[in-house]
Amino acid sequence: MCLGIPGRILEIGGEGVTRSGRVDFSGIVKDVSLAFVPEAGLGDYVIVHVGFAIARVDEAEASRVFRYIDEMGELKELEDGGR
Repeated sequence: MCLGIPGRILEIGGEGVTRSGRVDFSGIVKDVSLAFVPEAGLGDYVIVHVGFAIARVDEAEASRVFRYIDEMGELKELEDGGR
């Protein structure tokens, strides 16, 4: 499935085009490029699509999207790497 998934930033490293971080997707942690969201900081929620954070979202919106994804049973796909 090709979705933008919200996640919370746990760690940040690098600068500019190499800026990246560890992002928590409801207990599943992945490495993500943060180059497109230079305004995002630790603890912020971002929408991630194919390994790139593309926008910041507030926590309420992130929680709402996770409920929908969980209801659809798609969290397993995220854990398996999006195949």
